Amino acid sequence: MEPLLRFVAGAMLVPHGCQKLFAMFGGGGLAKTAVFMEKSGYSPGMLWAVVVGCTELFGGILLAIGLLTRPAAAAITIELIFATAVTIKRGWFDSNELAVLWLVIAVVFLVRGGGRCSVDRMIGREF
Repeated sequence: MEPLLRFVAGAMLVPHGCQKLFAMFGGGGLAKTAVFMEKSGYSPGMLWAVVVGCTELFGGILLAIGLLTRPAAAAITIELIFATAVTIKRGWFDSNELAVLWLVIAVVFLVRGGGRCSVDRMIGREF
């Protein structure tokens, strides 16, 4: 079941990254993400919009296929710690449960690695 969870979690992050970077899938693109970052206290907003968008897009792809799983999961974990902090400011039950769930999933793969059925395992290099 872990390979399925890893693939689905990674694949679901990709559209979120596309929303932030390219205004795809109903997202606002870099400009709107940068404004949101500034309002959330992360300045410069454009820098953080690019960092978060790339983390979700590329980290999601890497997590889905199980390549560089631990470094990708580490970047995603760090992002989700800050995302959870932003949602906690709005109140514990205001969409915070999803951020916490994503955070726990990322931590699982940070600790356990890609596991079987991962590119890391196939090439014999689990970081």
